Amino acid sequence: MEPKILLADDHSMICKAVKLILELNFGYTDVRGVAACSEMMKELNKKIYTHLVLDINLSDGSTLEVLPTIQTLYPQLKILIFSMQPAEVYGEVLKKQYGLSHYLSKTASEEETTTQIRKFFQSNIAPGKEVPTGDPYNPFVKLSAREFEVLHYMLQGLSGNDISRNLNLKHNTISTLKSRIFEKTRTSNVLQLKELATLYNVN
Repeated sequence: MEPKILLADDHSMICKAVKLILELNFGYTDVRGVAACSEMMKELNKKIYTHLVLDINLSDGSTLEVLPTIQTLYPQLKILIFSMQPAEVYGEVLKKQYGLSHYLSKTASEEETTTQIRKFFQSNIAPGKEVPTGDPYNPFVKLSAREFEVLHYMLQGLSGNDISRNLNLKHNTISTLKSRIFEKTRTSNVLQLKELATLYNVN
């Protein structure tokens, strides 16, 4: 049976390229694209999908915020993260927090992209070994999924109040998470954090 694929990415050219690879290399034509977390959740509720390919950051927020809900509601759905974020950092978080094993960088060559997509569709195992192991010296590997969400907004320059509103969390919770981020990365301010993030290609 042909897989039913939902592609969640807010870059139209990326969506077109992935759809083309799926159609020309694999013959998969049942592919629907969405650009926002809200659209993705509506689409998953409307139709039964077998595979979900998604970026970490969409137009209305981080998919890390809705991943637990998706996994609870659709436990049979196979998920591939397709992102510009470094796999060595985010791959570890996704594996530890969500048991996700399929991660593909948007900077991969067409050949590598095709190979990893083939592995994703041929895999019968949800947690696996496709995610690269993180650098043990990389401080960002220590962060939890929620801390990564806060980090994303901190690097964008958002205030604690703005982050609190975006994540629908209390201000003191955000303050605690920010303190943990500084502690785990051994930084003392946002400027140092940004410099470290640049060094490890995290944004």
